[in-house]
Amino acid sequence: MSTIRTLLVELTGTAEFADSVGDDVDLAASGIDSGDLVRLVLLVEQRTGVEITAEDVEQLRTIADYERFVAERTATTGGA
Repeated sequence: MSTIRTLLVELTGTAEFADSVGDDVDLAASGIDSGDLVRLVLLVEQRTGVEITAEDVEQLRTIADYERFVAERTATTGGA
């Protein structure tokens, strides 16, 4: 399970949501609310050590977006 999917399980308390959402499906359109999206950003920052700015959040819509973003930032900084 990907890092972002694992965080979605932690966030929602169930694997069903994370398993049901495709990598390229807009998370907001899939039923996750804005508060949960904010919590997801905070979890990503805490668990990966990658800072996510407000401008970055505007571009992060899907699980794949988050995964690419974290991978790029981790590679740039030499790991979390």
